[in-house]
Amino acid sequence: MKKSYGYVLLTALLFGSMEVALKIGGVTFDAIQLTFIRFFIGGLILLPFAILDLKKRQVILTKGDLGYLFVLGFVCICISMLLFQVGVMNINANLAAMIISINPVFTMIFSHFLVNEKFTWKKALVLIISIIGLIIVMNPAKLMSGENNIWFVLVTLVAAISFGFYTAFGKKRIGKLGGLTLNSVSFLMGSGTLLLMLVLTGGPILQGISLETTPLLLYLGVFVTGIGYYFYVKIIEISGPSTASIAFFIKPVIAPVIAFFILGEAITLNIVIGLVFILLGCTINLVQTDKLLHILNLNDLFIK
Repeated sequence: MKKSYGYVLLTALLFGSMEVALKIGGVTFDAIQLTFIRFFIGGLILLPFAILDLKKRQVILTKGDLGYLFVLGFVCICISMLLFQVGVMNINANLAAMIISINPVFTMIFSHFLVNEKFTWKKALVLIISIIGLIIVMNPAKLMSGENNIWFVLVTLVAAISFGFYTAFGKKRIGKLGGLTLNSVSFLMGSGTLLLMLVLTGGPILQGISLETTPLLLYLGVFVTGIGYYFYVKIIEISGPSTASIAFFIKPVIAPVIAFFILGEAITLNIVIGLVFILLGCTINLVQTDKLLHILNLNDLFIK
């Protein structure tokens, strides 16, 4: 258990630095180009572990598996992470981090329809509290003033929703294929699709890569996308998805601090208050239902 929490902390630190690194990288690289590069590198980093895991499971990928993994990669890379890159480049990094961190809430909703996981009153409570926190963080008054363009906020929200779909859809075959294969192969297929888009549209592929930018690309590809997701999968294997989701709950605490020191983005009162709501929702999600009913003193109102 101690090992899994060590992985949680490392994952949160890597994921928590993502928005700042993406914002810096977005100055030099096109959104499609940067998304392609980081997930291509990340997929390659995970591939040897995925191959070993498949051999251990004695699984050979079928055409159906490859088609399923392609859909996963398209949703995650070509929709979610591409939109997320566009959002990060146009709104504050700390706001983007807050929005993407509520993706487990959308995973709960999609899981109800895709893998028959019940959408309980507790999950509804988590959803309501998290949305309230998100609204406070976004600060509608400032959105109207133009500090953060509302359209790019919505783009980032769609990225979080589609990542929630990716996670829920991934549950369909994670038992057979394993998390390492799901991530590695889908990352490579998704980044390959983006490469094809760049070729067909004449977009930049290698432009901007230099001695100055290579460390940032390696950090995003090797550490954030490769090692970060490797730790995330290991947490799921050791302690389950609930423990793994803690990384996304710690992330919005870390990200604003990094954005403050590196980008000079202010940590405002609405960010702090909204963060409290988001963390409260995340905490409720982790607490077992019977314990939560006892805490709320609602045992007499609900039948266990």
